[in-house]
Amino acid sequence: MTHASTLAAPAVPRASLRRRPAASLGTALGLFAVARFAGVAVLAVVAWASGRQPLALLGRSWDSGWYLGIAAHGYGRSLRFPPEIVQSDLAFFPLYPALVRAVEAVSPLGWGAAGLVVSWVAAGVAACGIHALAARLYGRAVATVAVLLWGLLPHSVVLSMAYTEPVLTAFAAWALYAVLAGRWLWAGALASLAGLTRPTGFAVAAAVLVAAVWELWRRRGKVSHRLWTGAALAPLGWLGYVLWVGRRTGDLFGGYFEVQRLWGSRFDFGSGSLRFVRHLLLHGDRLVFPVAMVIVAAAVLLYGLLLADRAPLPLVVYSGVLLLVALGGSGFFESKPRFLLPAFPLLLPLARALVRTARARPWHATVVVGALAGLSFAYGAYLVVVADTPL
Repeated sequence: MTHASTLAAPAVPRASLRRRPAASLGTALGLFAVARFAGVAVLAVVAWASGRQPLALLGRSWDSGWYLGIAAHGYGRSLRFPPEIVQSDLAFFPLYPALVRAVEAVSPLGWGAAGLVVSWVAAGVAACGIHALAARLYGRAVATVAVLLWGLLPHSVVLSMAYTEPVLTAFAAWALYAVLAGRWLWAGALASLAGLTRPTGFAVAAAVLVAAVWELWRRRGKVSHRLWTGAALAPLGWLGYVLWVGRRTGDLFGGYFEVQRLWGSRFDFGSGSLRFVRHLLLHGDRLVFPVAMVIVAAAVLLYGLLLADRAPLPLVVYSGVLLLVALGGSGFFESKPRFLLPAFPLLLPLARALVRTARARPWHATVVVGALAGLSFAYGAYLVVVADTPL
């Protein structure tokens, strides 16, 4: 039986997972923390050299300002730009601002620092979830490498900023783990919370729902009430916010999507992205845009490897939906790599290959990791400090 034909078919014997699990997780978290600390340190040096404050850049850049504004004042802010751009804070989902508000209320921290605390803690929780899921499927070595790779992606600087990607990844990783473990209530509840975090949070609900349908078919409908309840819970967070925005704007089912359209963001099956790629190939542009194109192309390749690797169905659906949104969405081309940060299952085939390389040729693996680290740290500092482009 292949991984793709079942929801929970770990390739690693359970007994092997019980040996020193805490030590393995500690190693993974330590490497992840070192990677992110080094990235922030490089960013800080570049920021100070240019006369800017690194914590302000991390805590209040671009969308962070919108989230902090919602946390401090609630919804109701809009900016208008001719001819028809209307940027409303209703485009931003509510869970992250609510968490920031809670941290600010119980601590002496300001809004920016509270936002960073939420993101940093969520990144740690996400790393634990990625490790747990990968260890269940492929063993501790692959799990450790997967966590490290996630911390060394070119856009991983976002994991150290007051952004929502770490929060979404945390809910997604543990929801997918719950599905593979057959814990449907946890899977549904976590998917619902993911849906309150970001527009792409519905990818988690989609994974849970498809997995539930598959389980229903496989068992000929003979499943517990927990599966039904978990499946019912999964989409509630995302649907609830979309309908709330629709009610507030006077268009129950279309209001949220109109808000996104007025931001310049819509799903057009990739035609807008193709036009922009054509522009890049013919005329060139700032470094951020061709790098974004390369990262998205690499994500497509990694998804093909994930399919070839016969990954479990929930991981395939979750990553596929995130990739579909990134490819098919129009507008904010430079943000597509950030949208793909939560698609951590794409890293599993690469992590497995790197573990095999490390066992056969340790020096080669060291060079690969070092090159990824250099790219991540340098490009992260460039994105936040130098490039005048929205993340």
